[in-house]
Amino acid sequence: MEFEKSKLIELKEKFDSIINIEEKENIEFWYARDLQIQLGYKRWENFFETIKKAMQSCESAGIPVKNHFREVTKMINLAKGAKRPIQDYMITRYACYLIAQNGDSKKEEIAFAQTYFAVLTRKQEIIEDRIRLMNRLEAREKLKESEKQLSKNIYERGVDDLGFARIRSKGDSALFGGLNTMQMKAKYGVKEKRPLADFLPTLTIAAKNLATEMTNYNVTEKDMYGEESITEEHVDNNLSVRNMLDKRGIKPENLKPAEDLKKLERRVKSESKKIANNKLPKNESN
Repeated sequence: MEFEKSKLIELKEKFDSIINIEEKENIEFWYARDLQIQLGYKRWENFFETIKKAMQSCESAGIPVKNHFREVTKMINLAKGAKRPIQDYMITRYACYLIAQNGDSKKEEIAFAQTYFAVLTRKQEIIEDRIRLMNRLEAREKLKESEKQLSKNIYERGVDDLGFARIRSKGDSALFGGLNTMQMKAKYGVKEKRPLADFLPTLTIAAKNLATEMTNYNVTEKDMYGEESITEEHVDNNLSVRNMLDKRGIKPENLKPAEDLKKLERRVKSESKKIANNKLPKNESN
């Protein structure tokens, strides 16, 4: 999900506003009821289901749930000075991260929270950089799925794995101004056995995905068979996408390579382990 600069600042300020600090041990923590509001959940009952899923994820990762989720009771004010106890939870950054991961990422608050709680710093530029990287990772996953579907589609239409590789390479050649997959790998310094897409910038990944989705659609709709006709279709779609980019002054083959996505994935996992080490304070704060 793409965010405008102003929206990023607005969301960051909202999430910053609900941080609590346990002064004795200088530990950050959050209250689930506060997080519920910022994540756009109207009913506690619905949000509590997400909390339970997050607890299960924590347990599945072999991390003690009690280190990150602590049930507490809050008193809320009612009419005429009356008060009523309600259920709440003290939660760590890692718990907030798991809750966001188990929420609906189509909601912009949750999409932002998935990154906000995944990094140990609250600096705006770090959050923005992480979101850009995660957008690229998401785009890569979409391309994997569309290429997987294309491979399945054309296999059913008389094209084997080698034929699929040829079709994809000729599509790349159309997209990259005559440079095929191996030539683009050489230009980017990518090892022969590594996928080119793991080193492409987000824009190029999205362009490849669009062309592949168009091929998938037309192969099915036009009931195409054989490598020759499907190759022609895929080349045409990549040329169409290239022409669209060219009109905006963008030549995919001239864009700089991006960070290896495998390294990005390892960094994401490493960061998750780091935030899991930050536990709740020993003394409860209600």
